[in-house]
Amino acid sequence: MKTVVGVSDLRISSNINEVIITYALGSCLGIAVYDPIVRVGGLLHVMLPLSKADPEKARRKPAMYVDSGLNLMLNGVYDLGAKKNNLVISVAGGASMKRKTADDYFKIGKRNFTVFRKILWKNGFMITNQDVGGAISRTMALRLSDGAVTINNKPIRSNGQSK
Repeated sequence: MKTVVGVSDLRISSNINEVIITYALGSCLGIAVYDPIVRVGGLLHVMLPLSKADPEKARRKPAMYVDSGLNLMLNGVYDLGAKKNNLVISVAGGASMKRKTADDYFKIGKRNFTVFRKILWKNGFMITNQDVGGAISRTMALRLSDGAVTINNKPIRSNGQSK
């Protein structure tokens, strides 16, 4: 069973027959968390770094922002039995979709990833796998049967590159 996560959305599940996938990660981040002990996971597709930029919109669409979306996803996997110390955290996206770096005035992709890392660090988490930056769009999938994460249909490795 395949479940698609749209932009500013998330999916949390304990169904081991499910694959959660999100498309078109440019400057957006795809964030996957997985607890291999209880086989619970989630996938989040965030657009912007901080919910304080538009608190009203963040109340309506918390998954739009790194800070509120990550909080929502973590609480969701904890509700299904996941434990903080077991979580495998993978991230992809954060690209600059402009042809020249000088044209990327707002640097949304870079800011998304910086905020994400800062939140993890403050809360005692580590990124297990990452494939971020550059100037490419990515598709990210999480297979709940074993926690495998793929980027553009290739397994992601802990050193940050797709195989």
